[in-house]
Amino acid sequence: MNPTAAAKEMSAGIFRPVYAVFGRDRYRMREFVAFAADKLLGEEEKELGLFRFDTSETPVEAAIEEAEAMPFFVSRKLVVVRDETVLASGGGKEGRLQHNVDRLVAYLRKPCETSVLLFVVHSDKLDERRKAVRLLKEMDAVIEFAELEGRDLVRWVMRRVTQQGRSIGEETAEALIRRAGTNLQTLAAETDKLCLYAGPGGTILREHVEALTEPVLEEDVFALVDALMEGDAVRAVSLYRQLLERKEEPIRIAALIASQLRIMLQVKELAARSWPVRQIAAELGLHPYRVRLAAEKARFWSEAHLAGRLREIAELDYRMKTGQVDKAIGLELYLLESGAMGRPAGTRI
Repeated sequence: MNPTAAAKEMSAGIFRPVYAVFGRDRYRMREFVAFAADKLLGEEEKELGLFRFDTSETPVEAAIEEAEAMPFFVSRKLVVVRDETVLASGGGKEGRLQHNVDRLVAYLRKPCETSVLLFVVHSDKLDERRKAVRLLKEMDAVIEFAELEGRDLVRWVMRRVTQQGRSIGEETAEALIRRAGTNLQTLAAETDKLCLYAGPGGTILREHVEALTEPVLEEDVFALVDALMEGDAVRAVSLYRQLLERKEEPIRIAALIASQLRIMLQVKELAARSWPVRQIAAELGLHPYRVRLAAEKARFWSEAHLAGRLREIAELDYRMKTGQVDKAIGLELYLLESGAMGRPAGTRI
C-alpha cells in the first residue's frame, strides 16, 4: 500500500486493523499518524482512544494487550507503537528489551476489530526475514515513506500552500526548495511563513522567497560551486564574501565545497555503472534530490577533473588548519584560481 491510497481510505472512513509505516521520511510518517488520529477519533476522543507505546521502553505484548482491550466511550481506539526493534531491519540486538514476538504474530493472524494498531518503524527497511513482517505484507498493511524528490517534492509544497488558501507557481516552489533545502520540517516551516505573509487568497512570489527565507549554507555553497563551473570567479568570490559577512567559517565553507565535489565524483562514478538515482542515494546516504542536482552539475566534468579539484581543496584545507595560509585569504585565492573550472558550452573537461 502507498501513503496516498491509505489516506484516501481513511478519508472515506475505511481503516485496516493494522498498519506498519517505515522509511527515511520521518516527517511525513508523523503527519500520517496525526492524520489517522484525526480521521479515526477526532480531537475530543483522543484522550480516551489514543494510546502510545515505544518498544525501546515497553514490551510489544503490552501494546497488543491494549489493542485487545475493549475501548471505553469511543467506538475504536488507535494504538501507536514506535519501533526500532521488533520489525526494523537490524533490530532485536542483544541487551535490548525482550519482546514476545509470537504474541504479535498471533494477533496479526486475528486482529481486534475495535482497534487500529499502527507501527511507526524508525528504520529505512523492515526485516523481511521476520514472520511478523511477512504477515504484514500479506495483509497489505506496510506503507513506505520514501523521501520525496523532484516533481513530488514540488507538488508537496504546492499542495501545502493550496491547503492554506494561497497559491504558488511551480518555478517559485522549486526556488523555495533550492533555498530552504529538502528537509520537510524546515521546508514546511518556511512554506507556512510565506503563506502567512501572502495572506488569505494571496500568491507567493519568487521575490517573497528571496526576501523572507534564509538560504541554508549548503545552498549558498552550491551556488558558489555553480559559479566556479561557469568560470565566473567574480561571482564566486562575491558569494564567498557574503558568507564571511554572515560570520561563516572559511574552513567550514571549504569543507562543504569539498563535500559537494566528492558527491559529484561519487555520483558520476555510480551513474557510469547505470545505477538508478534512488540506489545511488541509498548508497551515499543522500536525498535523491541532491543526487539529481549533483548529477546535473557533474554532467560535463570528467572524473579525473573532479578528482583533481578535490585534491586541491583537500590540500588547501590542510594548509588552512596548520596555519600555513590565512584562512579567509587562502580560500578566496582558491576561488579566483579555480575560475578555469568553467567549461565552454557543450564541452567536456
